[in-house]
Amino acid sequence: MNAERLRLPARPRNWERRLYLAAHPFAYPLLRGLARRGPVVRVPGVGVVVNDARLARDVLMDGETFRKDGPGSPGELWTPVLGPSVLLNMEGDAHRALRRRLTDLFTPAYADELCARVLAAPLDRLRERLASGAPVDVVDAARVMAGAVISEVIGLDLAGEAGFRDLFEQGERVVAMVSLRTRRLSPAQVRRARAVLDPLGDVAAKAYAAGDGSTVMGRMRALGLSEDEARGAAGAFFLTGTETVATFVPRVLALLADSGRLADAAASAASGGFLDRAIDEAMRVTTPTPVMLRSVHRPARVGGTAVRPGDRILIATHNCCRALGPFDPDRPHPPELRRLWFGAGPHFCIGYPLAMAQIRRVSRALLDAAPLRIVDRSAARDVLIPTYRRLIVRSEARR
Repeated sequence: MNAERLRLPARPRNWERRLYLAAHPFAYPLLRGLARRGPVVRVPGVGVVVNDARLARDVLMDGETFRKDGPGSPGELWTPVLGPSVLLNMEGDAHRALRRRLTDLFTPAYADELCARVLAAPLDRLRERLASGAPVDVVDAARVMAGAVISEVIGLDLAGEAGFRDLFEQGERVVAMVSLRTRRLSPAQVRRARAVLDPLGDVAAKAYAAGDGSTVMGRMRALGLSEDEARGAAGAFFLTGTETVATFVPRVLALLADSGRLADAAASAASGGFLDRAIDEAMRVTTPTPVMLRSVHRPARVGGTAVRPGDRILIATHNCCRALGPFDPDRPHPPELRRLWFGAGPHFCIGYPLAMAQIRRVSRALLDAAPLRIVDRSAARDVLIPTYRRLIVRSEARR
């Protein structure tokens, strides 16, 4: 019998797994192994790991028992860098008061208008390159545009794409100091982080003082925030906003291409529909926040596991999300999973509308050039959020 007839087709590479292994070669296999140990697992030296979406949502909704301040929490990690008054390290009355003042900061309408204005020129250049048939690195394009938006938010006056790339790289260096096992930054790491963030805070403070209601910092002043709160918020937006968008855009495009659904997304790009579902599903699969931390402040139970004050809760968001299965934009998400990667309850990400506005606009610009072909890609190493180091695409619309 002909050997060629016995040869099975090659299985497509699981690029998402490759991205995670490149970023976290030791921690990722441990994280996925814990998913097989049950919904809640106590791991010495790590904490109480939650692998179940319903239990994770219960923890996130109970801000009195499971807090973002205290031992092993995000507050312990970021307060030395950002100061005490940013949402990601606050709880209780102070958190609720600041959250109320920030509720209207990024409305969907404002976020869309900001992105339409700031991204108009970069997206035009992207479309021109794709239309010419030239290869485009989606990773670089996403970084430039994420840098442009966050520059507008903070009030930076950067000239050209080189400045936006440099801004993103500065943030990436800060975030890369954190691993899945990091409890706190060392004094040297805090100094390096502040060397990046303090000058950005100075710029944000100037924009705050100017009080221009068309700027994000000016709107913070009008909403009653103090200058210190505005500085801290600017740093938090910088660290979280750029990474989420810039790492996600290449991954959603790759998932659509690898699953054979790129044409479906391109056909629905103008009206939403399938593309919006695909973005949500890609968020689930990629899980931009692979792990969330909480500190236990009073005795409780998570599932059948007793926890006590001082325990560290590690919500394995990635395990919770991947339990639903592989990428499938046609499958609805159960209620407990709904946008869990952006948090839940009092700490649901206030930058969600801004992130989604960016993602939709950049994704639509890329899909306008369909059919697209991925001609080269590689995984990034030494990063906190798994992503591509490069993802080169070319439009075949004119071929």
